[in-house]
Amino acid sequence: MGEDQAMAVVVVGYVPNARGRAALDHALVEARRRDALLVVVNSSRGDALVDSDFLQGQALLDLHEELTASGVRAEVRQPVRGRDVSEELTAVVEETGAELLVIGLKKRSAVGKLLMGSAAQRILLDVECPILGVKSSPTGA
Repeated sequence: MGEDQAMAVVVVGYVPNARGRAALDHALVEARRRDALLVVVNSSRGDALVDSDFLQGQALLDLHEELTASGVRAEVRQPVRGRDVSEELTAVVEETGAELLVIGLKKRSAVGKLLMGSAAQRILLDVECPILGVKSSPTGA
């Protein structure tokens, strides 16, 4: 890549569950395909000490180890400003000039399908780059 060209960036929202796993798996594929930097965003809803979605200790070390082993250039960001996840992802996409955002989507009931999750809806409305929404596998793996 020439010095004048900006590095391609893929951003992924990651939480330690099947939805987050699916998003991370797809983001790794996309980052590799695009020869892009992968920015993994794992934010807290405000109190990182009691937020089960906020990686700490061995779980955070395991994520770093997995990213290193993947061969993809990657960084993990853990904002703890207490902003909504959609605000955090939007801010990181804007800051990095990301060309793709990958998010995991929850499976929803018939009514829930009409009213997409509020965070996902805000992301779709606020983020300017393409968004890849993925669901976990039926087995949750």
